[in-house]
Amino acid sequence: MEKELLIKHIDKLKEPKILIIGDFALDEMVYGNTERISREAPVLILEHYETKKILGAASNACNNVSSLNNGKASALGVYGDDYYGQQLIKILNEKNIDTSLMVKDSTRKTTTKTRISGSCNQSITQQIVRIDRQTKTPLNKETENKIIENIKKSIQDFDGVILSDYHLGCLTENIVNCAIQEAKKHNKIIVADIQKNMEKYKGATAITPNQPDSEKQVGFFIKDEETLKKAGEKLLNDLDLQKVLLTRGENGMALFEKKDNKIEFKKVSAFNKKEVFDVTGAGDTVVATFTLALCAGLDAEIAMYLGNLAASIVIRYFGCHTVTTDDLKQELT
Repeated sequence: MEKELLIKHIDKLKEPKILIIGDFALDEMVYGNTERISREAPVLILEHYETKKILGAASNACNNVSSLNNGKASALGVYGDDYYGQQLIKILNEKNIDTSLMVKDSTRKTTTKTRISGSCNQSITQQIVRIDRQTKTPLNKETENKIIENIKKSIQDFDGVILSDYHLGCLTENIVNCAIQEAKKHNKIIVADIQKNMEKYKGATAITPNQPDSEKQVGFFIKDEETLKKAGEKLLNDLDLQKVLLTRGENGMALFEKKDNKIEFKKVSAFNKKEVFDVTGAGDTVVATFTLALCAGLDAEIAMYLGNLAASIVIRYFGCHTVTTDDLKQELT
C-alpha cells in the first residue's frame, strides 16, 4: 500500500471517541543497583534508585487510544479500594483518559504487576522477580450490574468499543453479552482483543487474536497460506464476525472480512523486523489503532496497515509504549 495513501488517512484516527471495557491493571517497575549478598539469606540486596508506574493490560489499550485520538478515550473496568487503585485512577487521568465510568470494588485487589530489576556496573538491568497482586475470580453480582448499567447508559456516546480481555475476571459473560448487544442496538463498532474463550465474543464486529491463540481455537496449526485462510474463515464463521485481524509476529498480519456474502483475505508483512526489543503491549497498540481506523470509516485493509505500522514502533521500546499520529506520519516520511 502506498505511503502517501496511509499518511492521508492518519489524522482521521483523531476523530472517533472510544470506550474501553476490560481488565485494567498497573505495572510497577522497581529498579536498584546490586550492593551485596544478604547475611540473612542467600539473596541479593538492591540499593533502590527508581520506581515507575505505567499502565498495563486494558489500561495500556486505553492509553494507546488516548495517545492517538487526543484524549477521546473512556475507561470502564474495576479497581480496588487500595493504594494501587488510587494510583491507577491518577495515572489514567494524567494520560487524559476519562475514568468516570470506572467501578470501585473493595472486595477486589487492583491488578498490579510489580517487577523488581537489578543491575551492576558490568551488567545490563535484569528482572529478578515479579510480584502479582490480583483477584482472578469473576466479579460479584453488584459490581457486574454496575458495569452493565454504565455500558447501557454511555455506549451511545461513543463511536466504538474495545473489549480488552486479560482473563482477570472483569469481562464476564453477562458483561460481554451486554456490550455486544448494546453496540449492535446503537450501530457501534465493537472489537475484542482476546486470547482464549473466543466463543464468548460471538457477534462482535471484529477480533484481533494472535496466531498461537487462534491455532488453539480452531484446533490446527497454521503452516502455510492454505491453513491460514482456513483458520481465518473458521473464526469468522464460527464466531459470527465481520472481520478478523490475525496478528502473526514476524510474519505480519492477516485480515479476513465478510463482504457481499464472500470472505476477502489480505495480508501484510511485518513493517519492522530488525529493531525488535520488546513485544509487550504491542497487541494493545494494534487493537487501539485498528479500532480507531474502523470507527473513522477507513477501509479494513488500511486499518490493518496502520495497526501494523503502529506495532512496528512500540516494539522498539522496553515495556508498554504508545504512539501518536505524528509518530505514524514520521515513520512513513
